Amino acid sequence: MSMKKSMKKILCLVLVCILCGSFIMAAYADENKEKSAEAKEAAMAGSEENHAEKTDAPNGTASGESEVADAGIFNYSGFGDEKALEATKKKLRAKYGENRQITDDNYDKSLAVKCINGTFVGRKTDGVIAYKGIPFVGAQPVGELRWKAPVDYTADDGVYEAYYIAKSPRQHETLDEEASLYVQGEDCLYLNIWKAEDTGEEKKPVMVWIHGGAFELGGTIDPLYDAHNFVEENPDVIVASIEYRVGVFGFFHLSHLPDGQDYPDAQNLGLLDQMMALKWIHENIEAFGGDPGNVTIWGESAGAGSVTLLPLIEGSHEYFQRVIAQSGAPVFTRSTEEAIDCTNEVMDILGCKTVAELQEADVEKVLKVCAAKLGLRVFPERDGNLLPSDPYEAYINGAAKDLEILQGCNKDEMGYFICGFGLKPYTAWAADRKAKKLSQLTEEEKALVESYCKEARDVTEEYSSTSRLLDQIGFNAPLFRLSENQTMAGGKSYAYFFTPESDAPLMRCGHAEELPVIFKTPQENGRKHDETFSKTMRKMWVQFAKTGNPSLGADISPDGKEKIWPLYDLKDKKVMIFDEFNIHPEKESERGIVDWDRTYFLTKYYCF
Repeated sequence: MSMKKSMKKILCLVLVCILCGSFIMAAYADENKEKSAEAKEAAMAGSEENHAEKTDAPNGTASGESEVADAGIFNYSGFGDEKALEATKKKLRAKYGENRQITDDNYDKSLAVKCINGTFVGRKTDGVIAYKGIPFVGAQPVGELRWKAPVDYTADDGVYEAYYIAKSPRQHETLDEEASLYVQGEDCLYLNIWKAEDTGEEKKPVMVWIHGGAFELGGTIDPLYDAHNFVEENPDVIVASIEYRVGVFGFFHLSHLPDGQDYPDAQNLGLLDQMMALKWIHENIEAFGGDPGNVTIWGESAGAGSVTLLPLIEGSHEYFQRVIAQSGAPVFTRSTEEAIDCTNEVMDILGCKTVAELQEADVEKVLKVCAAKLGLRVFPERDGNLLPSDPYEAYINGAAKDLEILQGCNKDEMGYFICGFGLKPYTAWAADRKAKKLSQLTEEEKALVESYCKEARDVTEEYSSTSRLLDQIGFNAPLFRLSENQTMAGGKSYAYFFTPESDAPLMRCGHAEELPVIFKTPQENGRKHDETFSKTMRKMWVQFAKTGNPSLGADISPDGKEKIWPLYDLKDKKVMIFDEFNIHPEKESERGIVDWDRTYFLTKYYCF
């Protein structure tokens, strides 16, 4: 597998900013002016052809087309490597199939599980049974149900195949997110389950994976998230992965529009989808041998943001007891005003004034506009309804004190983006983000940030002080803000810091570097982590899911040595350090993961 694919994950809609945002395109203007002009003409021609086959777009199509082209949208699919994109798409789509109803008695009863909304028949491979593409809603969110809350499932006596992972949610296509190249559809609300083949009577803990992708990309089809190897190694847990709407169909404020009163939930539909999936799991997982009273929700990047927001939704604690958040926190949210601004920008380009007009717009064009204009601006909304207007205050007030939380981040999170974009475009993007963040601050706060940048540690020509600042804003400081608030409220929090570096140039220990370790899905031609280290990390995740404490006794530790993971506390602030050959706890002050005086306060301004 190529280096790009091996490091391709998660919150990385920033890539869209690089590829599609006009200011980044300007960084290439001198060397690519002629090529860009040709691409723009091609996109315009393609768009006109597309619209010729569909209902006329709403008012303002001509000017809208021009604005989309000016935004650099003509290159939205990736780095222009169409052959690689098509090859990857062909490989992924070969896995697609549609699960059918079984109308005769010709199926393996030992692989069939009776649930409330049907009996589902899985497939067994090497002692692991996978059930793929199980619907968790009563009707898919298409047609009149677009931008509406998910519909609860109903009883069904039918028997159905559960052989194929369902469609990815609608999103723009990019080589850097494999799930985007799979078959897509708005009819995407399905889940998958992996369990070991056994005849034991004891109910097993359940780990529910929520994928990342900047709330605009991603899907459960991604090979990195295949839980077969994880369950094969850890047969004492059951793993599920759930799909949810992303981007314009999952997080798009509409209620301020003239006919928007019928769409009161559109700004947080992705979270409501996740809640519905968790409800289905709570009500059906026992039939698979799972314990509905011992469920851990678990995610990375946008998935980690999700699992730290779900506890703040009223009634959610019925469905899970524990949280694992890898490189994500409530910092990945936006205000109602910010959400409305995003919607208005898109509507202006499309020439739409109402939801009715937006419903008639060409979906491909809508996706392109959003990719161009909203990169790393699409987040769940702190609407004061589903989510509190201040999630951190909710934590400090005890909203999740009955839950156990395990969370952490990687040593060089921004290395992922440096590696993915290349140094020159990344540097332009990072400078722009820093300037935007500084514009939010008071003069005193600006001075603190500039002081931090002057004295930032572990800085090189490639990994600048601005990158260290962005690490603090998006990952390090939010990790400790959540740990502090959860602990102050009387809840339990375990914190970690992952350090092993990639062998990819510029990547270092970047965003998502831990995922192949956790899922036991090593990448071809990619970094091979020490097996004892990797197995220990997975065992700790499983132990946390089982007991609420990730510590390992010598009898279950892969190297035969006890591993005590201390609770986070307000005095010592101990963190488990995942050095590849030395897993050990440290006081935060020994490592200096966050600058308490000069960056910690930035969490009140939320993300990038």
